[in-house]
Amino acid sequence: MTGSPPRSAAEQAQLDAALIDLFEQRITFNQVLGLKISSVQPGDVHARFDMRPELVGHYSFGRLHGGVISSVLDALGGLGLMVAIGQRFAHDNTAQVLHRFSRMGTIDLRVDFLRQGLGRHFVASAEVTRLGGRIGSTQMRLVNDEGTLIATGAAAYVVA
Repeated sequence: MTGSPPRSAAEQAQLDAALIDLFEQRITFNQVLGLKISSVQPGDVHARFDMRPELVGHYSFGRLHGGVISSVLDALGGLGLMVAIGQRFAHDNTAQVLHRFSRMGTIDLRVDFLRQGLGRHFVASAEVTRLGGRIGSTQMRLVNDEGTLIATGAAAYVVA
């Protein structure tokens, strides 16, 4: 509603907690990946996950599987858009914002594998490059525990 005041700090904290719960608990594939959200602030969306034997793609070298890299980048792109949608609709309460995600879906994903996925843990980040009325675009990055850039991604999502 246009006439209502923007979301209060308490309501924003509730929305942030709901986003983290949605991402870490309710999207169960993210549990398989081991994703833990570090930040859901506009312009600062990050998640971390630890290297585990279940995520290895090349048994001889212990490298992260390319599908894991792609999935993590896709998930973070979606989360970045969720944060941006929450910011765009600052007058909506948590339930209204969460309802807006029901139609979201990836329509295009490009991943550039730059280096071997080696590390003890990894950090993924997403930046929203465009949030239109129906389509949103993001750019994502994945670095290892030493800060080495492992992969980048670009994606488009249906948001309405």
